[in-house]
Amino acid sequence: MTRQSVASAGAPAAIGPYSQAIAVPGAVYCSGQIGLDPASGELVEGVEAQAERALRNLGAVLDAAGVTFSDVVKTTIFLTDMNDFTSVNAVYARFVPDPPPARSTVAVAGLPKGALVEVEAIARRAE
Repeated sequence: MTRQSVASAGAPAAIGPYSQAIAVPGAVYCSGQIGLDPASGELVEGVEAQAERALRNLGAVLDAAGVTFSDVVKTTIFLTDMNDFTSVNAVYARFVPDPPPARSTVAVAGLPKGALVEVEAIARRAE
């Protein structure tokens, strides 16, 4: 099986030894995206703004892989505070088509750069 790294200038560069995404026959595995502005490298303010920026970053990576949110079959949302679930859910709903992908949402002790939310995805990809 061939693995191909996927990168987009529309999302922040990886801040560690990982790819923004890896494409394999039939699927794209996207690393988690946080609310970093790709131009400034700075974290945007507030959980809703971070969720929107993270999803825009994820959309840029999906686009670079030749897929869209319509191809996403599974997402995972990581929150540093589960009290933000409703706010993040409202932002998330604007990005995913019907039927929405399968999803897990988990609370974590911390995220890179002090982010409040991170979103990762797996998408199907025609070969």
